Amino acid sequence: MNDPLVLFGFGTTPLELLGFVLAVITVLFNITQLHWAWLLSILSSAIYGVVFYDARLYGDMALQLVFIAVSVWGWKQWLSGVPSTAESLPVTRLDRNSGWLAVGGWLLGFGLLWWFLSHYTDTDVPMADGFLTAGSLLGQLLLSRKKLENWVVWIIVDVLYVVLYVHKHLMLTAVLYAVFVAMAAIGLRAWRIDGKDRRMVLE
Repeated sequence: MNDPLVLFGFGTTPLELLGFVLAVITVLFNITQLHWAWLLSILSSAIYGVVFYDARLYGDMALQLVFIAVSVWGWKQWLSGVPSTAESLPVTRLDRNSGWLAVGGWLLGFGLLWWFLSHYTDTDVPMADGFLTAGSLLGQLLLSRKKLENWVVWIIVDVLYVVLYVHKHLMLTAVLYAVFVAMAAIGLRAWRIDGKDRRMVLE
């Protein structure tokens, strides 16, 4: 059912292809701040969990389970909006202290995951898997709170993921993450404009 196939010269599988399509639509919905993005994120994360298990990317596999949990929470956050008002959750930025806390959390998560993957799995890329898994978790958490900086994190992570997936011969997924880099840049610009527009209305 999930037999290998070739698409436009790239080796892939039906599951990887389905995950590819759902992931692209998810990011498009994120850029436009459409809350149904979280449902598609849950579906694509479940599919990619299987894909990454087959590729021995155990950090990324486990990350998909976390993504599912965070997506449920993020969906609730987007729908809840601002407490005691009828407004949707606005786009905001991290302050300096929160920014440093985010960087510190990324590095701490990287260290812990690198150690765990090195000692308890047979992955051949524990450093890369750990760094990108921690970064992806940070990006997802910032996205769930509509923090502008989530797009900066995703640009960094997605560029490095392209290299990793080429190394693991997941060529379609490498293409997907190259597309994600461009989409994250578009998302950064769109959310920055949205944030400015909201501030002008408030002023």
